Amino acid sequence: MGTDTAPRTVGPARRWAMLATGTGAQAAAAAVTAAPAFLIPELVRPRAEGGFGLSLAQAGLVAAAPSVGLTLTLVLWGLLVDRRGERFALLTGLSLATLGGVLAAIASGPWPIAAALTLAGVGAAATNSASGRVVVGWFPPERRGLAMGIRQTGQPLGVGLAAVTVAALAHAHGIGTALTVPTAAVALAGVAVGLVVLDPPRPQRPARVQLANPYRSDAFLARIHLASVMLVVPQFVVWTFGLVWLVEELDYSPGIAGLIVGATQLAGAAARIGAGWVSDRVGSRMRPMRSVAVAAAATMLALGLVAGIADPHTVTAIAAVVLLVVASAVTVADNGLAFTAVAERAGPFWSGRALGLQNTSQYLAAGVVPPVAGLAITAWGYPTAFALAAALPLLAITLVPVRGERPTR
Repeated sequence: MGTDTAPRTVGPARRWAMLATGTGAQAAAAAVTAAPAFLIPELVRPRAEGGFGLSLAQAGLVAAAPSVGLTLTLVLWGLLVDRRGERFALLTGLSLATLGGVLAAIASGPWPIAAALTLAGVGAAATNSASGRVVVGWFPPERRGLAMGIRQTGQPLGVGLAAVTVAALAHAHGIGTALTVPTAAVALAGVAVGLVVLDPPRPQRPARVQLANPYRSDAFLARIHLASVMLVVPQFVVWTFGLVWLVEELDYSPGIAGLIVGATQLAGAAARIGAGWVSDRVGSRMRPMRSVAVAAAATMLALGLVAGIADPHTVTAIAAVVLLVVASAVTVADNGLAFTAVAERAGPFWSGRALGLQNTSQYLAAGVVPPVAGLAITAWGYPTAFALAAALPLLAITLVPVRGERPTR
Protein backbone atom coordinates (compact mmCIF):
# COMPACT_ATOMS: atom_id res chain seq x y z
CA MET A 1 0.00 0.00 0.00
CA GLY A 2 1.21 3.51 -0.78
CA THR A 3 1.21 4.59 2.87
CA ASP A 4 3.47 1.82 4.20
CA THR A 5 6.59 3.97 3.86
CA ALA A 6 4.98 7.31 4.67
CA PRO A 7 6.45 9.27 7.60
CA ARG A 8 4.37 9.34 10.76
CA THR A 9 4.56 13.13 10.85
CA VAL A 10 5.81 16.07 8.83
CA GLY A 11 6.67 19.65 9.70
CA PRO A 12 4.17 22.52 9.34
CA ALA A 13 5.85 23.80 6.17
CA ARG A 14 5.49 20.45 4.37
CA ARG A 15 1.93 20.02 5.62
CA TRP A 16 0.87 23.42 4.27
CA ALA A 17 2.80 22.80 1.05
CA MET A 18 0.82 19.60 0.54
CA LEU A 19 -2.41 21.49 1.22
CA ALA A 20 -1.42 24.11 -1.36
CA THR A 21 -0.53 21.41 -3.89
CA GLY A 22 -3.76 19.51 -3.29
CA THR A 23 -5.71 22.74 -3.66
CA GLY A 24 -3.90 23.46 -6.91
CA ALA A 25 -4.66 19.96 -8.20
CA GLN A 26 -8.32 20.40 -7.32
CA ALA A 27 -8.36 23.81 -9.03
CA ALA A 28 -6.81 22.44 -12.20
CA ALA A 29 -9.27 19.54 -12.29
CA ALA A 30 -12.17 21.94 -11.71
CA ALA A 31 -10.95 24.14 -14.56
CA VAL A 32 -11.05 21.16 -16.94
CA THR A 33 -14.49 20.17 -15.69
CA ALA A 34 -15.95 23.68 -15.85
CA ALA A 35 -14.40 24.79 -19.15
CA PRO A 36 -17.21 23.45 -21.41
CA ALA A 37 -19.80 25.63 -19.65
CA PHE A 38 -17.89 28.69 -20.87
CA LEU A 39 -17.84 27.34 -24.40
CA ILE A 40 -21.64 27.47 -24.62
CA PRO A 41 -21.76 30.86 -26.43
CA GLU A 42 -19.50 29.43 -29.17
CA LEU A 43 -21.30 26.08 -29.25
CA VAL A 44 -24.69 27.75 -29.88
CA ARG A 45 -23.33 30.35 -32.30
CA PRO A 46 -24.69 29.67 -35.82
CA ARG A 47 -22.37 27.79 -38.16
CA ALA A 48 -22.47 30.70 -40.58
CA GLU A 49 -20.83 32.83 -37.88
CA GLY A 50 -18.11 30.28 -37.06
CA GLY A 51 -19.84 28.34 -34.28
CA PHE A 52 -21.29 24.84 -34.10
CA GLY A 53 -24.98 25.82 -34.27
CA LEU A 54 -26.09 23.64 -31.34
CA SER A 55 -29.28 24.18 -29.39
CA LEU A 56 -28.95 25.27 -25.77
CA ALA A 57 -29.93 21.77 -24.60
CA GLN A 58 -27.31 20.18 -26.91
CA ALA A 59 -24.67 22.61 -25.68
CA GLY A 60 -25.66 21.62 -22.15
CA LEU A 61 -24.87 18.00 -23.00
CA VAL A 62 -21.37 19.00 -24.14
CA ALA A 63 -20.96 21.04 -20.95
CA ALA A 64 -21.94 17.98 -18.90
CA ALA A 65 -19.40 15.67 -20.59
CA PRO A 66 -16.64 15.97 -17.95
CA SER A 67 -19.21 15.40 -15.22
CA VAL A 68 -20.13 12.11 -16.90
CA GLY A 69 -16.52 10.98 -16.67
CA LEU A 70 -16.39 12.07 -13.05
CA THR A 71 -19.62 10.33 -12.14
CA LEU A 72 -18.63 7.01 -13.66
CA THR A 73 -15.29 6.75 -11.88
CA LEU A 74 -15.36 8.63 -8.56
CA VAL A 75 -15.97 5.53 -6.43
CA LEU A 76 -13.32 3.59 -8.35
CA TRP A 77 -10.81 6.35 -7.67
CA GLY A 78 -11.83 6.27 -4.01
CA LEU A 79 -11.20 2.54 -3.90
CA LEU A 80 -7.80 3.10 -5.52
CA VAL A 81 -7.00 5.72 -2.87
CA ASP A 82 -7.92 3.27 -0.10
CA ARG A 83 -5.81 0.50 -1.69
CA ARG A 84 -2.83 2.27 -3.32
CA GLY A 85 -2.61 5.66 -1.64
CA GLU A 86 -3.33 9.29 -2.43
CA ARG A 87 -0.13 10.14 -4.31
CA PHE A 88 -0.51 7.29 -6.81
CA ALA A 89 -4.14 8.19 -7.51
CA LEU A 90 -3.35 11.89 -7.99
CA LEU A 91 -0.49 11.27 -10.41
CA THR A 92 -2.49 8.77 -12.46
CA GLY A 93 -5.60 10.92 -12.58
CA LEU A 94 -3.85 14.15 -13.51
CA SER A 95 -2.03 12.35 -16.33
CA LEU A 96 -5.35 11.13 -17.75
CA ALA A 97 -6.88 14.60 -17.40
CA THR A 98 -3.97 16.08 -19.33
CA LEU A 99 -4.40 13.53 -22.10
CA GLY A 100 -8.13 14.21 -22.33
CA GLY A 101 -7.54 17.96 -22.46
CA VAL A 102 -5.02 17.63 -25.27
CA LEU A 103 -7.41 15.45 -27.30
CA ALA A 104 -10.25 17.92 -26.75
CA ALA A 105 -8.10 20.85 -27.85
CA ILE A 106 -7.26 19.20 -31.17
CA ALA A 107 -10.73 17.74 -31.86
CA SER A 108 -12.70 19.31 -34.71
CA GLY A 109 -16.36 18.77 -33.79
CA PRO A 110 -18.60 19.17 -30.73
CA TRP A 111 -19.12 15.46 -30.09
CA PRO A 112 -15.42 14.44 -30.38
CA ILE A 113 -14.71 17.35 -28.04
CA ALA A 114 -17.32 15.99 -25.63
CA ALA A 115 -15.79 12.49 -25.79
CA ALA A 116 -12.30 13.82 -25.04
CA LEU A 117 -13.65 15.95 -22.20
CA THR A 118 -15.29 12.86 -20.75
CA LEU A 119 -11.83 11.27 -20.54
CA ALA A 120 -10.51 14.45 -18.93
CA GLY A 121 -13.32 14.19 -16.39
CA VAL A 122 -12.32 10.60 -15.61
CA GLY A 123 -8.81 11.78 -14.73
CA ALA A 124 -10.00 14.88 -12.88
CA ALA A 125 -12.15 12.68 -10.62
CA ALA A 126 -9.02 11.39 -8.87
CA THR A 127 -8.40 14.74 -7.20
CA ASN A 128 -11.74 14.72 -5.40
CA SER A 129 -11.02 11.79 -3.09
CA ALA A 130 -7.23 11.84 -3.07
CA SER A 131 -6.54 15.49 -2.29
CA GLY A 132 -9.28 15.47 0.35
CA ARG A 133 -7.71 12.44 2.04
CA VAL A 134 -4.34 14.22 2.09
CA VAL A 135 -5.92 17.05 4.10
CA VAL A 136 -7.77 14.77 6.52
CA GLY A 137 -4.70 12.58 6.95
CA TRP A 138 -2.17 15.32 7.67
CA PHE A 139 -4.23 17.91 9.63
CA PRO A 140 -5.60 17.47 13.19
CA PRO A 141 -9.38 17.68 13.81
CA GLU A 142 -9.27 21.19 15.27
CA ARG A 143 -7.73 22.54 12.03
CA ARG A 144 -9.39 20.25 9.52
CA GLY A 145 -12.39 22.46 8.84
CA LEU A 146 -10.22 25.41 7.91
CA ALA A 147 -7.76 23.24 5.97
CA MET A 148 -10.55 21.51 4.04
CA GLY A 149 -12.20 24.86 3.43
CA ILE A 150 -8.96 26.07 1.87
CA ARG A 151 -8.64 22.87 -0.16
CA GLN A 152 -12.25 23.22 -1.33
CA THR A 153 -11.42 26.66 -2.73
CA GLY A 154 -9.73 24.74 -5.51
CA GLN A 155 -13.08 24.17 -7.19
CA PRO A 156 -14.26 27.80 -7.38
CA LEU A 157 -10.73 28.98 -8.18
CA GLY A 158 -10.54 26.48 -11.02
CA VAL A 159 -13.94 27.55 -12.28
CA GLY A 160 -12.79 31.15 -11.99
CA LEU A 161 -9.69 30.39 -14.06
CA ALA A 162 -11.90 28.85 -16.72
CA ALA A 163 -14.35 31.73 -16.55
CA VAL A 164 -11.82 34.51 -17.12
CA THR A 165 -9.94 32.68 -19.87
CA VAL A 166 -12.03 30.14 -21.73
CA ALA A 167 -14.94 32.30 -22.89
CA ALA A 168 -12.76 35.15 -24.11
CA LEU A 169 -10.19 32.88 -25.79
CA ALA A 170 -12.88 30.78 -27.45
CA HIS A 171 -14.56 33.91 -28.82
CA ALA A 172 -11.30 35.38 -30.12
CA HIS A 173 -9.25 32.33 -31.12
CA GLY A 174 -11.48 29.26 -31.12
CA ILE A 175 -12.37 26.42 -28.79
CA GLY A 176 -9.11 24.51 -29.23
CA THR A 177 -7.01 27.45 -28.04
CA ALA A 178 -9.34 28.06 -25.10
CA LEU A 179 -8.95 24.47 -23.87
CA THR A 180 -5.17 24.73 -23.68
CA VAL A 181 -5.44 26.76 -20.47
CA PRO A 182 -7.09 24.11 -18.25
CA THR A 183 -5.02 21.42 -19.94
CA ALA A 184 -1.78 23.18 -19.03
CA ALA A 185 -3.08 23.64 -15.49
CA VAL A 186 -3.61 19.89 -14.90
CA ALA A 187 -0.21 19.10 -16.40
CA LEU A 188 1.52 21.53 -14.02
CA ALA A 189 -0.50 20.20 -11.09
CA GLY A 190 0.75 16.69 -11.83
CA VAL A 191 4.35 17.88 -11.67
CA ALA A 192 3.70 19.64 -8.35
CA VAL A 193 2.10 16.52 -6.84
CA GLY A 194 5.14 14.46 -7.82
CA LEU A 195 7.44 16.89 -6.04
CA VAL A 196 5.45 17.65 -2.88
CA VAL A 197 2.71 15.20 -1.87
CA LEU A 198 3.28 12.31 0.55
CA ASP A 199 0.69 9.72 1.54
CA PRO A 200 -0.57 10.35 5.08
CA PRO A 201 0.01 7.58 7.62
CA ARG A 202 -2.64 5.00 8.48
CA PRO A 203 -2.75 2.35 11.21
CA GLN A 204 -0.77 -0.68 10.08
CA ARG A 205 -3.06 -3.25 11.70
CA PRO A 206 -6.55 -1.82 11.96
CA ALA A 207 -9.02 -3.22 14.43
CA ARG A 208 -12.08 -4.95 12.99
CA VAL A 209 -14.31 -1.96 13.82
CA GLN A 210 -12.09 0.32 11.70
CA LEU A 211 -12.68 -1.90 8.67
CA ALA A 212 -16.45 -2.16 9.16
CA ASN A 213 -18.71 -0.57 6.56
CA PRO A 214 -19.73 2.81 8.11
CA TYR A 215 -22.93 2.88 6.04
CA ARG A 216 -24.33 -0.08 7.97
CA SER A 217 -24.21 1.54 11.41
CA ASP A 218 -26.52 4.51 10.76
CA ALA A 219 -27.84 6.87 8.06
CA PHE A 220 -25.47 9.75 8.84
CA LEU A 221 -23.34 9.45 5.70
CA ALA A 222 -26.32 8.74 3.45
CA ARG A 223 -28.11 11.87 4.71
CA ILE A 224 -25.05 14.00 4.02
CA HIS A 225 -24.92 12.62 0.49
CA LEU A 226 -28.61 13.39 -0.10
CA ALA A 227 -28.40 16.89 1.38
CA SER A 228 -25.34 17.62 -0.75
CA VAL A 229 -27.23 16.53 -3.87
CA MET A 230 -29.98 19.02 -3.06
CA LEU A 231 -27.46 21.80 -2.56
CA VAL A 232 -25.42 21.08 -5.69
CA VAL A 233 -28.34 21.76 -8.06
CA PRO A 234 -28.49 25.55 -7.59
CA GLN A 235 -24.68 25.60 -7.58
CA PHE A 236 -24.50 24.12 -11.06
CA VAL A 237 -27.43 26.16 -12.36
CA VAL A 238 -25.57 29.41 -11.68
CA TRP A 239 -22.19 27.98 -12.70
CA THR A 240 -23.40 26.60 -16.01
CA PHE A 241 -25.76 29.33 -17.12
CA GLY A 242 -24.56 32.42 -15.25
CA LEU A 243 -22.25 33.52 -18.06
CA VAL A 244 -24.69 32.92 -20.92
CA TRP A 245 -27.42 34.72 -18.91
CA LEU A 246 -25.17 37.76 -18.52
CA VAL A 247 -24.44 37.74 -22.26
CA GLU A 248 -27.94 37.04 -23.58
CA GLU A 249 -30.15 38.84 -21.09
CA LEU A 250 -28.01 41.63 -19.61
CA ASP A 251 -26.03 42.42 -22.78
CA TYR A 252 -22.52 41.92 -21.38
CA SER A 253 -19.67 40.92 -23.69
CA PRO A 254 -18.30 37.38 -23.21
CA GLY A 255 -15.06 38.80 -21.80
CA ILE A 256 -16.75 41.02 -19.20
CA ALA A 257 -19.22 38.28 -18.34
CA GLY A 258 -16.30 35.91 -17.81
CA LEU A 259 -14.68 38.37 -15.42
CA ILE A 260 -17.92 38.64 -13.45
CA VAL A 261 -18.24 34.87 -13.20
CA GLY A 262 -14.59 34.72 -12.16
CA ALA A 263 -15.38 37.16 -9.36
CA THR A 264 -18.23 34.92 -8.22
CA GLN A 265 -15.74 32.09 -7.84
CA LEU A 266 -13.46 34.19 -5.64
CA ALA A 267 -16.49 34.91 -3.46
CA GLY A 268 -17.21 31.18 -3.36
CA ALA A 269 -13.64 30.43 -2.32
CA ALA A 270 -13.92 32.89 0.55
CA ALA A 271 -17.25 31.37 1.59
CA ARG A 272 -15.74 27.89 1.80
CA ILE A 273 -12.83 29.05 3.94
CA GLY A 274 -15.19 30.98 6.21
CA ALA A 275 -17.54 28.02 6.61
CA GLY A 276 -14.64 25.73 7.47
CA TRP A 277 -13.26 28.17 10.03
CA VAL A 278 -16.69 28.47 11.66
CA SER A 279 -17.03 24.69 11.84
CA ASP A 280 -13.72 24.43 13.71
CA ARG A 281 -14.78 27.15 16.15
CA VAL A 282 -18.21 25.68 16.93
CA GLY A 283 -17.05 22.04 16.85
CA SER A 284 -19.67 21.05 14.29
CA ARG A 285 -19.79 20.56 10.51
CA MET A 286 -23.53 19.98 10.24
CA ARG A 287 -24.92 23.06 12.00
CA PRO A 288 -23.08 25.43 9.63
CA MET A 289 -24.14 23.23 6.69
CA ARG A 290 -27.80 23.60 7.64
CA SER A 291 -27.38 27.37 7.83
CA VAL A 292 -25.87 27.32 4.33
CA ALA A 293 -28.95 25.47 3.05
CA VAL A 294 -31.22 28.18 4.43
CA ALA A 295 -29.11 30.92 2.85
CA ALA A 296 -28.94 29.10 -0.50
CA ALA A 297 -32.73 28.83 -0.73
CA ALA A 298 -33.18 32.51 0.08
CA THR A 299 -30.55 33.79 -2.35
CA MET A 300 -31.68 31.65 -5.30
CA LEU A 301 -35.28 32.82 -4.83
CA ALA A 302 -34.10 36.44 -4.65
CA LEU A 303 -31.98 35.98 -7.78
CA GLY A 304 -34.97 34.61 -9.67
CA LEU A 305 -37.18 37.51 -8.61
CA VAL A 306 -34.65 40.22 -9.45
CA ALA A 307 -33.63 38.55 -12.73
CA GLY A 308 -37.25 38.80 -13.80
CA ILE A 309 -37.21 42.61 -13.64
CA ALA A 310 -33.59 43.27 -14.60
CA ASP A 311 -32.98 45.53 -17.63
CA PRO A 312 -29.54 45.88 -19.25
CA HIS A 313 -27.46 48.90 -18.20
CA THR A 314 -29.76 49.84 -15.29
CA VAL A 315 -29.58 49.56 -11.53
CA THR A 316 -31.74 46.43 -11.71
CA ALA A 317 -29.04 44.74 -13.78
CA ILE A 318 -26.45 45.68 -11.15
CA ALA A 319 -28.66 44.22 -8.43
CA ALA A 320 -29.03 41.00 -10.44
CA VAL A 321 -25.26 40.72 -10.89
CA VAL A 322 -24.71 41.25 -7.14
CA LEU A 323 -27.21 38.51 -6.36
CA LEU A 324 -25.48 36.21 -8.86
CA VAL A 325 -22.22 36.74 -6.97
CA VAL A 326 -23.89 36.12 -3.60
CA ALA A 327 -25.74 33.02 -4.85
CA SER A 328 -22.55 31.61 -6.35
CA ALA A 329 -20.76 32.04 -3.02
CA VAL A 330 -23.51 30.68 -0.80
CA THR A 331 -24.27 27.62 -2.93
CA VAL A 332 -20.70 26.32 -2.67
CA ALA A 333 -20.09 27.10 1.01
CA ASP A 334 -21.34 23.69 2.17
CA ASN A 335 -18.97 21.54 0.09
CA GLY A 336 -16.01 21.58 2.45
CA LEU A 337 -18.23 21.00 5.48
CA ALA A 338 -19.81 17.91 3.96
CA PHE A 339 -16.52 16.60 2.64
CA THR A 340 -14.80 16.92 6.02
CA ALA A 341 -17.69 15.31 7.88
CA VAL A 342 -17.80 12.36 5.47
CA ALA A 343 -14.06 11.72 5.78
CA GLU A 344 -14.13 11.99 9.57
CA ARG A 345 -17.08 9.63 10.01
CA ALA A 346 -15.88 7.07 7.42
CA GLY A 347 -12.38 6.71 8.90
CA PRO A 348 -9.01 6.13 7.17
CA PHE A 349 -9.92 2.79 5.55
CA TRP A 350 -13.28 3.84 4.11
CA SER A 351 -12.86 7.55 3.49
CA GLY A 352 -11.68 7.15 -0.11
CA ARG A 353 -14.81 5.24 -1.09
CA ALA A 354 -17.07 7.44 1.04
CA LEU A 355 -15.67 10.59 -0.52
CA GLY A 356 -16.08 8.93 -3.92
CA LEU A 357 -19.74 8.26 -3.14
CA GLN A 358 -20.15 11.82 -1.88
CA ASN A 359 -18.88 13.23 -5.14
CA THR A 360 -20.64 10.62 -7.27
CA SER A 361 -24.01 11.64 -5.85
CA GLN A 362 -23.20 15.31 -6.44
CA TYR A 363 -21.97 14.83 -9.97
CA LEU A 364 -24.93 12.64 -10.88
CA ALA A 365 -27.03 15.68 -10.11
CA ALA A 366 -24.53 17.99 -11.79
CA GLY A 367 -24.60 15.90 -14.95
CA VAL A 368 -28.39 16.24 -15.16
CA VAL A 369 -28.54 19.96 -14.35
CA PRO A 370 -27.17 21.49 -17.61
CA PRO A 371 -29.53 19.78 -20.10
CA VAL A 372 -32.57 19.92 -17.77
CA ALA A 373 -31.94 23.54 -16.78
CA GLY A 374 -31.34 24.36 -20.44
CA LEU A 375 -34.80 22.98 -21.29
CA ALA A 376 -36.34 24.89 -18.36
CA ILE A 377 -34.70 28.13 -19.45
CA THR A 378 -35.87 27.60 -23.04
CA ALA A 379 -39.45 26.99 -21.86
CA TRP A 380 -39.81 29.48 -19.00
CA GLY A 381 -36.78 31.78 -18.97
CA TYR A 382 -33.83 32.35 -16.65
CA PRO A 383 -35.76 33.97 -13.76
CA THR A 384 -38.10 30.98 -13.35
CA ALA A 385 -35.24 28.49 -13.60
CA PHE A 386 -33.27 30.37 -10.91
CA ALA A 387 -36.30 30.54 -8.61
CA LEU A 388 -37.18 26.86 -9.07
CA ALA A 389 -33.63 25.92 -8.05
CA ALA A 390 -34.40 27.37 -4.59
CA ALA A 391 -36.70 24.43 -3.83
CA LEU A 392 -33.82 21.96 -3.53
CA PRO A 393 -31.97 23.72 -0.66
CA LEU A 394 -35.29 23.79 1.22
CA LEU A 395 -35.32 20.00 1.09
CA ALA A 396 -31.67 19.92 2.20
CA ILE A 397 -32.54 21.77 5.42
CA THR A 398 -34.51 18.73 6.62
CA LEU A 399 -31.86 16.23 5.52
CA VAL A 400 -28.72 17.64 7.16
CA PRO A 401 -28.04 15.18 10.07
CA VAL A 402 -27.33 17.67 12.84
CA ARG A 403 -28.53 15.37 15.65
CA GLY A 404 -26.44 12.43 14.51
CA GLU A 405 -23.15 14.34 14.45
CA ARG A 406 -20.30 13.46 16.78
CA PRO A 407 -18.31 16.32 18.33
CA THR A 408 -15.19 17.22 16.35
CA ARG A 409 -13.23 18.29 19.41
